[in-house]
Amino acid sequence: MSEEQFLRAYDPRDYPAVAVTVDVVALTIRDGALHLLLIQRAEPPFEGCWALPGGFVRPDEDLGAAARREFAEETGLGGEQLRRVHFEQLASYGTPDRDPRMRIVSVAHLAFAPDLPEPQAGSDASAAQWLPVSALASRQLAFDHERIVADGLERARSKLEYTPLATRFVGDEFTIAELRAVYETVWGHPLHPGNFHRKVLSVPGLVESTGQTTAHGGAKGGPRAKLYRAGDARLLHPALLRPGREETVR
Repeated sequence: MSEEQFLRAYDPRDYPAVAVTVDVVALTIRDGALHLLLIQRAEPPFEGCWALPGGFVRPDEDLGAAARREFAEETGLGGEQLRRVHFEQLASYGTPDRDPRMRIVSVAHLAFAPDLPEPQAGSDASAAQWLPVSALASRQLAFDHERIVADGLERARSKLEYTPLATRFVGDEFTIAELRAVYETVWGHPLHPGNFHRKVLSVPGLVESTGQTTAHGGAKGGPRAKLYRAGDARLLHPALLRPGREETVR
């Protein structure tokens, strides 16, 4: 059967209805803590419950474009601001009963960016907020979003081990202490300053010196800190492993 014959014979009613949505695990650092973007649903199912920003993929829309659109609706970001946000596909979730409306497969995406603004609820949400990850236990999330958030957090923490993603959370020029604060915040563990400094400088391409220093010394009158910028590395070798992970991967 030719493709043309198949299309003429094809009847959508012969197949079960399946819809595709996107959900976005959006993370940022605010006031020294890792935060997750949540929206409060204004419509059934799970009306009034908190959930990840997301929605149905339009017929003419790519998955990545749908995720960016939903994220932009909740944050008000657009243009160059939106292009600076790191997006990547996380995983697909298709348990048959995950949505009471019908069979819906969700393709989740992960979004990282520093200094994201206060969210503004979109048309299908009654509220939106940045919630500290440390407070997640106090929220019962809609659908299977608790599982998606857990997967997203693990991906984020892992990405900091093997990629230079942490440099996306600091300015164009930064100190090693500022970079260490990003790792500590995302990993949720304090790091030894001296060991971290040594490890960062031992990874080729992670950072490069600007040749400049901060305008002032430390709070206790110490020397001015050296300034660095992101290097050209795409993958980190050796990796910067989380505390406790060094032994498990050897």
